[in-house]
Amino acid sequence: MSIIDTRTPDAKRLISGATGDWEIIIGLEVHAQVISEAKLFSGASTAFGAAPNANVSLVDAAMPGMLPVINEECVKQAIRTGLGLKAQINHKSVFDRKNYFYPDLPQGYQISQFKQPIVGEGTVIVSVGPDRQGEFEDIEVGIERLHLEQDAGKSIHDQHPTMSYVDLNRSGVALMEIVSKPDMRSGDEAKAYVTKLRTIMRYLGTCDGNMDEGSLRADVNVSVRRPGGEFGTRCEIKNMNSIRFIGQAIDYEARRQIAIIEDGGRIDQETRLFDAVKGETRSMRSKEEAHDYRYFPDPDLLPLEFDQAYVDRLAKELPELPDDKKLRLISSLGLSTYDAAILVSEKPIADYFEKVAAGRDGKLAANWVINDLLGALNKAGKDIESAPVSPDQLGAVIDLIKEGTISGKIAKDLFEIVWNEGGDPRQLVESRGMKQVTDTGAIEKAVDEVIAANPDKVEQARAKPSMAGWFVGQVMKATGGKANPQAVNDLVKAKLGIE
Repeated sequence: MSIIDTRTPDAKRLISGATGDWEIIIGLEVHAQVISEAKLFSGASTAFGAAPNANVSLVDAAMPGMLPVINEECVKQAIRTGLGLKAQINHKSVFDRKNYFYPDLPQGYQISQFKQPIVGEGTVIVSVGPDRQGEFEDIEVGIERLHLEQDAGKSIHDQHPTMSYVDLNRSGVALMEIVSKPDMRSGDEAKAYVTKLRTIMRYLGTCDGNMDEGSLRADVNVSVRRPGGEFGTRCEIKNMNSIRFIGQAIDYEARRQIAIIEDGGRIDQETRLFDAVKGETRSMRSKEEAHDYRYFPDPDLLPLEFDQAYVDRLAKELPELPDDKKLRLISSLGLSTYDAAILVSEKPIADYFEKVAAGRDGKLAANWVINDLLGALNKAGKDIESAPVSPDQLGAVIDLIKEGTISGKIAKDLFEIVWNEGGDPRQLVESRGMKQVTDTGAIEKAVDEVIAANPDKVEQARAKPSMAGWFVGQVMKATGGKANPQAVNDLVKAKLGIE
C-alpha cells in the first residue's frame, strides 16, 4: 500500500489519549466477488448455496496437466469496475503466482496480480454523515489499484472430532481486490467508503455485495500517529464481512495501539482477527512482507492485453452511476442533497423512486418514498424489492393528492390500506368513501358549528390569530379528515375575521 499522506489532520476526527491527541490512519483492501456464471480460470459454476464440492472442475482441483484459461467476462467486469472508480485501466497486465500455503487451495499457490494489475489509480468520493444538522461531508479516497485473483476454498472444522473437511466450491472464483490509499481517518469514513464501493459495484452489476454470503469482504489496515506526524506501524484486521463490525474493529484497534504506545511499548506489524462477540481484535499471526510470497509471473498464462477501443466499448455500456444520478436528481427535480443521497444509496431504491417520480412532483415523490415507504420497510424489516406497495400504486396515491381527491391525512390512511391489503388506490378511494370533501357548503356548515360551540375560543383567536389552527383541527376532526385543509383554513379565517 502506498504511503502517501493526502489529508491534513481534522480536529473532529482525532482521538484523545492520556498524553494528547492521536490520528487514525486507515487503508482497506476490499475483496469483491465478480458476478460471473463461471470461475476465473475454469468453467465451473459460481452459484451460491450448492452442495459441498458440487462446483469443482479438474482445474479447480489442481489435477495434473490441467491449465487455467482466463474467463473474459471477469476481465470485462474488472474493467467496468475500474471505470466506475474513475481509475486508470492498464492495457497490459500480468498474472502472478502468489506462493502461500492455503489448505483449501489445491494448487498450493494463488493466481493473482502483483506489479502489473489490470486497474491502476482511481478516486472515490465518499459522503460521511449526516451530522446533527443533517449535513454530509464529502471526502476523497484514493484507489491504489484493482487486481483480479482467484478465491480459496473453505475449511470446515466442526464436522468431525479429529479431521477438517474442505469445500472447494469457492476455489477459483474470481475476486477483485480493491486497494485504497491510507486516506481514511475514522471508522465512520471506512464504513462510508465500503458502502460506497458496494453501491458503485451494484449499480455496475459487477459484484452483488452480499457480505453475509462472503461476496464482499475487507481487510482493514489500521495505524495511529500524532496529528500530522509520520505513519505508525500498521496492523491488518482480516476478513471483515460486516460494515458495522468494520467500524467497531477500527475503533477498538486504534485505542489498543494508543494504549500500548502511551505505556512505552511499540506496535508489532501483525495480522489480527475481530471477535464480534467480545468487540475486540486479537492476534492471528505476524505479518509477512510481499517478498515472502515469492511472486513470479504465472508460466501458464500469457500477459493480458487489450486496446483502448475495447475499453471504450465497455464504457459506452455503463449505467448512470450514483454520483451522476444524485447530481441529476438535485438539478432536474430540485431535491435536497440529503434526499438525493438517500435515494441513490441503493440502485433498487433509485429505480423505484424514478418510476414514482416520472411525470410527477419530484419533491412530493421523494417525501413519500423516503418518509413513508422506506420508513415502513425499515419498520417491517423488508427491502425495497419486497415492498408491498408498487411504484404504480404509490404514484396513484400521489396523483390523488395533487388532484385534490384526497387530503394528505387520507393519503396516509390509503397508503396503510394498500400496504396491508393491496388494491388499486383509485378504486379503494371510491369504494370506501375516502374522497376529500371539497363542497364549500358542507365545509362552511362544519366551520359554523365549531365556531358556535366554542365562543370563548373565538375571542382568543381574534386576539391571537395563531389560534385559528385549533379551529382548523376541530373542523378536520369533525369531518373525519376528509375536508380540504386549505378550504377549511380559508373559511375559518374569514369567519373569525383574521387575516
